[in-house]
Amino acid sequence: MKIHVGFEIVHTFWQPTPLLAMLNVHPSREKDLLTPDTISASPHVPISVYTDGFGNICSTMLAPAGDFALRADAIVADSGEPDVVAEDAIQLAVEDLPNDTLIYLLGSRYCETDRLVDEAWRLFGNTPKGWRRVQAIVDYAHDRIQFGYGYARATKSAYEANQERKGVCRDFAHLAVTLCRCMNIPARYATGYLGDIGVPVDPAPMDFSAWFEVYLGGRWYTFDARHNHPRIGRIVMGRGRDAADVALTNAFGPNNLKSFKVWCDEVVEPVQTNGAALGSSVPHAT
Repeated sequence: MKIHVGFEIVHTFWQPTPLLAMLNVHPSREKDLLTPDTISASPHVPISVYTDGFGNICSTMLAPAGDFALRADAIVADSGEPDVVAEDAIQLAVEDLPNDTLIYLLGSRYCETDRLVDEAWRLFGNTPKGWRRVQAIVDYAHDRIQFGYGYARATKSAYEANQERKGVCRDFAHLAVTLCRCMNIPARYATGYLGDIGVPVDPAPMDFSAWFEVYLGGRWYTFDARHNHPRIGRIVMGRGRDAADVALTNAFGPNNLKSFKVWCDEVVEPVQTNGAALGSSVPHAT
């Protein structure tokens, strides 16, 4: 399977402003890029690239005053297989976990383990350890929060999402991540592209998506508390403790988000019959 991904984000700046962006496909998917995943800026400015402490590709630049657009467009090869389900994956004791997973047991900006630990043990203390415990947490977050773009709030934490019972994909992920950590299961936040592949097309404008990963049985597995169903064509861009570590852009000065477009569509290959193509690739509108 081939997937066409990309974005166009336009900010308006009042003055020249340093800008940090995390908008590239994650290095773990670099081998799958069939065309370059290069960020372009309009007006053109020099862009410097580095890898952060979580292994994400980040870009820095000085955005000029006025409208400033960032854009990327790429084709990614994908297996076409849904997220892995491994119901026999075991939960490791904390003392047996690799050192680099321990940070994902701790509280973070949006994941207040201290405020939810008692509730987590009340809800899940008697569930079977391992995959089934994580799935119970995912089911809880999926049922607890009502999805709606109007419920988005940049400062909303896992505790607040649990109390308010409303949110967007990042709130589902934050709540599930926090509850997993409370139950001594390493959990990290992830974001990236997730198109309507293998599911009915959502009429709402396309957006980036948030999900999470847990460490069970010696490897990381993907879970999605918003959709609560294995999905096809998930393309990770960033991983971290929570959304603060994988913000799409961080501007070091006042600005306004003028427009935001994302696309993620399966490429439909032309069908050849008697030397003539009978189809073409036409992504759905975003």
